[in-house]
Amino acid sequence: MERSKQLMEMTAKHEALINETADYIWKHPETGYREWNTSAYMEKQFEQLGYTLVRAGNIPGFYADLDTGRPGPKVAVLGELDSLIVGTHPDAVPETCAVHACGHNAQCATLIGIAAALKEPGALDGMCGSIRFMAVPAEELIELGYRKGLRKQGIIKYFGGKTEFIARGYFDGVDMAMMIHSGNLPEGKTLAVTKGSNGCVTKNITFKGFSAHAGGSPEKGKNALYAATCGINAVNSLRETFLDNEHIRFHPILTEAGTAVNAIPETVKMETYVRGASYDSILTYNKKVNQALAGAAASINCNVELDDHPGYFPLNNDPNLSEIIKEAMEKISGPGSAVINDKWGTGSTDMGDVSAIMPAVHPHASGAIGTGHGNDYYIDDKKLACLYPAQCLTVTVDMLLTNEAALAKKVIAEGKPRFASKEEFMAAVDKLSMDKDAVSYNEDGTITLSF
Repeated sequence: MERSKQLMEMTAKHEALINETADYIWKHPETGYREWNTSAYMEKQFEQLGYTLVRAGNIPGFYADLDTGRPGPKVAVLGELDSLIVGTHPDAVPETCAVHACGHNAQCATLIGIAAALKEPGALDGMCGSIRFMAVPAEELIELGYRKGLRKQGIIKYFGGKTEFIARGYFDGVDMAMMIHSGNLPEGKTLAVTKGSNGCVTKNITFKGFSAHAGGSPEKGKNALYAATCGINAVNSLRETFLDNEHIRFHPILTEAGTAVNAIPETVKMETYVRGASYDSILTYNKKVNQALAGAAASINCNVELDDHPGYFPLNNDPNLSEIIKEAMEKISGPGSAVINDKWGTGSTDMGDVSAIMPAVHPHASGAIGTGHGNDYYIDDKKLACLYPAQCLTVTVDMLLTNEAALAKKVIAEGKPRFASKEEFMAAVDKLSMDKDAVSYNEDGTITLSF
């Protein structure tokens, strides 16, 4: 039997387990850095398959290695644990509004399927090197205030799970990484790989005013809500200066905007990102945004605390890995069913951070319906969303690590990640960090903006 078909059958043998995993995690969604139940479920499944786990400990998530017994490259296969918050989704948990409206439950199912398939007798025949399975928390970059609290407690340094895993050394020794995200593709297409997608910086913004009676003595107050709305309008006025090919995005929400209607709001909190297609564009446009926010606060005698931290690095899909994973999927679903295009995504993923230090690929599979992050998103076809991706990644691992890992060695030799080392990457993203009041009122009546 042809090797790829043999591996496909080894994976399909575990279709019931794959589907059970997808269903269980769909019914028990948890947001980033809160996925204790999800992680425990995945840990149990991996241990029942015979894996030894390295747990993250004070955050959810783990990794497990599978060694072929022959020296060679290490390939990481990833799955994400966390959900979104979409309160109007019919399946959202009432207490938390959590729901897997981006299909990470399918990724977990896929990861289980690959791990099970590669434990089958003969699965590792002809391979060298090793495979690292990684169940990673906190890809969805939400609840920034909560994550800021974890950072202040010293539990995490980075808001994104993969970035945190990189910092903790869990990617040390890994030569390349891959995963497949569920999506809604055109009919007849089972996999799509784009050129890449935006990165971002995260922003917790606090406008600071002074409370006073809103009806009796508003002149004694300093309205932080007006400062915030002025700031939003100031950034909106910059939008015509955003270069199209840099794909800049700014999309704020107010998480606190006053406590009583008869009191001038003295504290207003905002969460947002500045997204861009390159690290340099994120630096440049974030500075412009901060200038607009600081100027708006100063214009009505308020202050603003700018708390910026690394979000995600832009994703750049490795061309060689893209071709290999496309070929693997077409072995499963037929010629022409997978596509590589030059589209650039304006969303962000912490897989971008991984791609900054090693060759990586993050394609999308079919099988979902509805709008991603919307209240109509579902995994409609688990064969397309879970089984096919599991088979695809199993075959991809085999293609990379057989024939003395010739293809993996080609990927490594020709890969062009932005940074030569983890340390260089960390130093670059840490430059995005800042936490300071941006407005100083001087004794001589002048105002100094610092951002």
